[in-house]
Parts: sequence; structure tokens; C-alpha cells
Amino acid sequence: MSDDDILKEAREAFELAAEAEAENRREALDDLRFARLGEQWPAQVRRERELDGRPCLTINRMPAFIRQVVNEARQNKPAIVVHPVSGGADEQTANIFNGLIRHIEQSSDAEVAYDTALDFAVTCGLGYFRINTRWSDDDSFDQDLAIERVANPFSIYGDPDGTAADSSDWNSAFVVDTLPKAVFAARWKGADAVDWSADVYAGLAGGPWLDGDRVMVAEHWRREAVSRRIVGLSDGQVVEVSVYEKQKAMFDALGVSVVGQPRSVASHKVTQRILTGAEVLETVEWAGRFIPIVPVYGEELHVDGRRRLRSLVRDAKDPQRMFNYWRTTSTEMVALAPKAPFIGPKGAFETDSAKWATANTQTHAYIEFDGPQAPQRQPYDGAPAGAIQEAASANDDMKAIMGLYDASLGAQTEDISGRAILMRQRQGDVATFHYIDNLNRAMRHAGRILLDLIPKVYATARVVRVLGQDGKASAVTVGASAAPGGPAAPDNGLGEAAAIEKVYDLGAGTYDLTVTAGPSFTSRREEAANQMIELIRAYPDAAPVIGDLVVKNLDWPGADEVAQRLQALVPAQARGDAPALQAAQGQISRLTQMLATARTEIDALKQDSANAARRLQIEAFEAETNRIKAVRG
Repeated sequence: MSDDDILKEAREAFELAAEAEAENRREALDDLRFARLGEQWPAQVRRERELDGRPCLTINRMPAFIRQVVNEARQNKPAIVVHPVSGGADEQTANIFNGLIRHIEQSSDAEVAYDTALDFAVTCGLGYFRINTRWSDDDSFDQDLAIERVANPFSIYGDPDGTAADSSDWNSAFVVDTLPKAVFAARWKGADAVDWSADVYAGLAGGPWLDGDRVMVAEHWRREAVSRRIVGLSDGQVVEVSVYEKQKAMFDALGVSVVGQPRSVASHKVTQRILTGAEVLETVEWAGRFIPIVPVYGEELHVDGRRRLRSLVRDAKDPQRMFNYWRTTSTEMVALAPKAPFIGPKGAFETDSAKWATANTQTHAYIEFDGPQAPQRQPYDGAPAGAIQEAASANDDMKAIMGLYDASLGAQTEDISGRAILMRQRQGDVATFHYIDNLNRAMRHAGRILLDLIPKVYATARVVRVLGQDGKASAVTVGASAAPGGPAAPDNGLGEAAAIEKVYDLGAGTYDLTVTAGPSFTSRREEAANQMIELIRAYPDAAPVIGDLVVKNLDWPGADEVAQRLQALVPAQARGDAPALQAAQGQISRLTQMLATARTEIDALKQDSANAARRLQIEAFEAETNRIKAVRG
């Protein structure tokens, strides 16, 4: 396709996406301004009140509700867990996938990307994060994967025809941004600084900010279906026919031949293009089969054939406006209360007039007055009860609409039992769990993108850093073309060299994934230590057996060394010491054999004793018989 054809196709796709998202973006922008910027008074009402000199107070309660949902997700971090399925996959390689994904998340600050996307999803109904590649260092041709945050969700336009809950079926997407003209000219030398479809943004909610010193560019992602032919080999591999034909000599040398007939399979090809209004600046053939932009949705509905996205605060805006109005009204009524607390007849305040003038602000021992009747202090009517009650009702409406009550927000309640308080907090968690679950869905799709990209990005022989669940780093060798005996690899990520024990081919086998949510490893370790300490208090005899495990889970300097010393005091059977257990089992076997021999001998002796006793009985019987015969004879 020529550049003109590409630009024409991209403009048509962008106009469809902008039209499909217009309502969602308009509502989302209003939610964002309402909840975060505090723009909660209608413009006309605010203008009229300001002209009359009347107050417009904004007591914004929305951020507290939003933080409750977002921070709940921060405390229970979702984690991508890879599992082997079939076709040469194994548990050890799956652990390498897990460690590599943890390294990618840590090195690219993925937590920021996840938290930002969820914050926008709760606040305005949609948020995004993306997956990208970057050079591993300045002096290398190796690339790493990175999970990046999208600071402005309104810069992304998804596929209007996508229907999947995680948008894994997107075939088109746009990322629109503006650059200073100097940056644009330095990056694309000789390119015309023509804005990308600036006319589309006229009156469009959430469009990028435009001025004469910036240039608008669009990043267009396009996915199209393709067909590729694969063939099975005698060593169990499945490769594309084109790959086999290019490397046929190598396969023949290895004694690998084709098994069966080639077949065609459906797949996808993803292309990234950087566009202006006049030309195509860059074209990149993406390695994966998914568009690497992951949306995190709020509450999702399909109405009249269109996807409607709703935020946590969408239905709570009217109660918030009512709350502002009644709190403003009560403040205004108190402010307009009479300012003359003393009333008396004319001339009653001539004596001690200076004291009477300051009686409302200063303390005086006495004040004299003129005339027979003393001035009377006017009682204060107090705050307007009706306005305060209406404000309280509006506050309750906000809680009921969002499903977050006082216990969830940390306020003191009438519940005395800790279990009752936890149950009320759980009610709030259940009411808003769909936002956290949508983040889990998004991370599951992100995991599929990573599983698809990792074998391609980390295909060449290289040493990569992986992280364990406890955050400890190690280094492993990956790459289908790597072989043992090659360059040494650091065994702990700290530069200490060690021989390569195994090379992991990340492209072999089929893997699947799940997303689990729960406290961080540090929190679970601390909880485990607390539970073990409680067990020792209830059952002190367990201390010698699990003392080393308790210390190992405590977070203070020297804990590992103390745990090792305590481990030496643990009985071999308890600590799982293999040599000691084998020796003990051998000794037990020998003792068992000796016991069996002794029992056999005892049984034989018992039998001999029984026989002797029987013979004595028989001899006694014969003697008695003989005696009787002699007497009778």
C-alpha cells in the first residue's frame, strides 16, 4: 500500500473509533473533572451565586471512596502465574517464565502502570497500560520487554468492533499524542510537521491539547489475519515451512526429518505505524500476535449495540451535589445570623460604651448600663437542623450508591465485635470487587501478550535475570540456539560467575497462565511468622522444631544467620536431613531385624519348655498307671 492509501485507511478507522467512543469519553472526562478536580457546581449556578456574592462550597468526598477501591488492590497485588500445558512444556521452565515476568514488572515499574490504569477505571470508567520493547543496554542488540503506564487514557482509541471483555480481539487501535516541534524535527528529520487529523478533534471530549508549537502524531496499530504453513519434525518440534527450508542443511546434519504433511494454520500479524496528517513516519512489524495495549474497564454494559463504560462515581454525582448545596446553605444561614447579640432601649449603652462595643469579643468584669431595664442578650438559634439533616441524607445516599459504608472508610461504628467490623468491611469489598476483577482480567490478557512475546524477544542465546517470589534475583541462560559449555552466567545476579547448568528454550512447549491476587510476599511472610509464634505460645513443645522457620520469616538483620544456627538444633527427622534420616532408618531396620531374630529364639525356647513340661506330665501319668497296676496285681 502507498502512504496515501495507508493514511486514508487510518483516517477512516480513526473516525469510526472516535465516533464510537464519543459518549464514553465525554462522560469519563466529566467524571474525572468532577471527582478529581472538584468541578461539582453547574457553571451557570456558580456564576449566578458569585454575582450575588453567595458562597459555592465544595466538600469533595469522591477521592476517599476512590482511594478505598484502588488501595485495596494495591494491598492485594495481582500476580501472573504461568503453568505448563503440553508439547514439551515443564514446570521448571514455567518457573523461569514466572521469574522473567517478575523481572520485567520490577524493571519497568509495572506497579505504577497497573495502579494508574485501575485509578482511571474507578474514577472515569476506563484506563490503560501497554507493553513495549526497549534495548537492554546501550551497547547491545538484545531487547527487553517493558510494561508502561498510560498517563492519559484519552490518548487511546480502541477498536469499535471489539467485544471481548479484555479487548483481546482488537484489530485496530490508535495512540494520539502531541510533541514539541523541535523534538519532532530532531526525531524525524525532513518530515513535514502536519497535525494528524486535527479537524476530528473539534469539540471532541478528551482530545489532545493543541497549539502552534506542537505537532500531533498518531500511533496506529493494525492486526490482520494471516495464514502460515507448519510442519512436524522427527524430534518433536513444530516449525514453519519457511524456517525448515532455510535451515534444512542444519536439520539434515542433526538427523531430523519431516514427519507427516505440512498444514496451514490461522494466525495474526500486527503492524505499528507512526503517522502525521501528511505521511507515514515509521513502520514496524510487531513480533506478537496481539495489539500490546491493555484496557482496564470500570463497569461495562452493552446497550443499543454499543459498549458503555461507567465509573464508581457516575451515579454518586447528584448526591455529592446535594451534599455541597446543603452544606453551603447551612454555612450561609449561620453566616447571615444576626450580629447584634444585645438589645436595649435607646441610651442604655452610653455608659461604658467602649465595653459594650467589645462585649461580643472581649471579657469584662462588669459593664454598666443606663436606664431601669438591662440590655438583653439575644439567644443564638443554632445551626439550621433541616439543612444539616439533608446534608446527612445526601451523604448516606453517596455511601449506598457506591456500596461503601463507614466501616469500609475506617469510621467508628456501633459494632463492638471485631468480626462484625470485618464483615461490614467485606461488604464494601464485595460491592466494588468488579473493578479489581477487571484489573485481573486485564493482567491475564497482559500475561498472554507476554507469553507470546517472550519466546520471540528472548530467542537468541543470552543470560537473563529472573526473580523469585521472595524478590531474590538469579540468572539463567535462555535461547533455543544456546548450548551448555558456552559463556559463564552469574548465578545470583551480583556478578559472581558460575558455569551454565541448563539452557531453557522458552519457545518449546505450550504454556497457560492464571492471575492470583493476595498480599505481597513480605506481608505473607510476616503473617506466617505471627501465626507460628502463636502456635509456639499454644504449644511450647513446637519451639525446638520450628524455631528456625520463625526466625527465617522475621525481618531484621542477621535473621538468616540465626535461622541457620537454630536449624542445627532441630532434630534430623524434623528438618528433613537426608543423610541423618537414612542413617536413622538403617539403624531402625537393623534393630527391627535383631528384634525379629530374638522373638524367633524366644518362641523356640518357649516351645522347648512346653515340650519338657509335657514329657514330665506323661512320665508322671505312666508312673501313676504302673503303681495302680502293681496294687491291683
